[in-house]
Amino acid sequence: MTALICGSMAYDTIMVFHDKFKNHILPEKVHMLNVSFLVPNMRREFGGCAGNIAFNLKLLGEEPLIMATVGHDFEPYAQWLSTHGVSTHYIKMLDDNYTGQAYITTDEDDNQITAFHPGAMNASHLNSVPENAEIELGIVSPDGKDGMQAHARQFAEQGIPFIFDPGQGMPMFNGEELLELMDLASYATFNDYEFELMQERTGLNMSQLAEKVDALIVTRGAKGSLIYTERQCLEIPSAQVSALRDPTGCGDAYRAGLLYGILNELDWEVSGRIASLMGAIKIEHNGTQNHTFTMEAFKERYQQSFGSTF
Repeated sequence: MTALICGSMAYDTIMVFHDKFKNHILPEKVHMLNVSFLVPNMRREFGGCAGNIAFNLKLLGEEPLIMATVGHDFEPYAQWLSTHGVSTHYIKMLDDNYTGQAYITTDEDDNQITAFHPGAMNASHLNSVPENAEIELGIVSPDGKDGMQAHARQFAEQGIPFIFDPGQGMPMFNGEELLELMDLASYATFNDYEFELMQERTGLNMSQLAEKVDALIVTRGAKGSLIYTERQCLEIPSAQVSALRDPTGCGDAYRAGLLYGILNELDWEVSGRIASLMGAIKIEHNGTQNHTFTMEAFKERYQQSFGSTF
């Protein structure tokens, strides 16, 4: 079964600040902020929402297709994807651009400050959802604004269900634009902060937004997640973790779990728990694509975490 993953591809430069941002930012001076954080640890990783989601979905045994625009510096990333069996067929390279670049600084409270250069991502509208490609499911994750809107409309026109995942792209849209995307989508997912912003920007409350989709998912970090579906709210627990190493990419791993559940027609309780476990496995590793497992080991850990199987 095939899912088309629309979103960004990026190189992540990840830095760790061995202190807390709040100790060095004066709230009364944020209008004239001028701070510097010493970051003795730094890594360069493969990232971007589409790349992360596809990598995790491949680990779960599916065959994701990435649709994205990248720059002239993409070759090392292409080789990485090929090594891990992830198709690059629908990735378009633009010679006059860089691939997206994220510069992420994380403190000891797992707060993050990120600067992002979109590069080729801004031209994501040059790609179109392919027709007659036997795509069963899609996701519109953070990407160029025009591309996100176009791809949502194309999924809807072809009758392909998809997840709307605005993520860090939310500031690009006004309330009317967000509601259009919700109306086109079959599912929508946010973290708790993004969902608060969604309600503020659209003027709709949780119940009103949940009625627009078959399922609305809100992640809450260590508190687990909520899935609003069929006029009920399912509380999904977080999975136990052995170490809290790096939160970068946990949301993308969670979304891969949701896609897996939908593709395999699992109920939302199970799908949410698979997604939760994917996030837990990710947070135990530095970077967004450095973890691995077999399905046998995954199912065993699922049983240990939740006391049941799937």
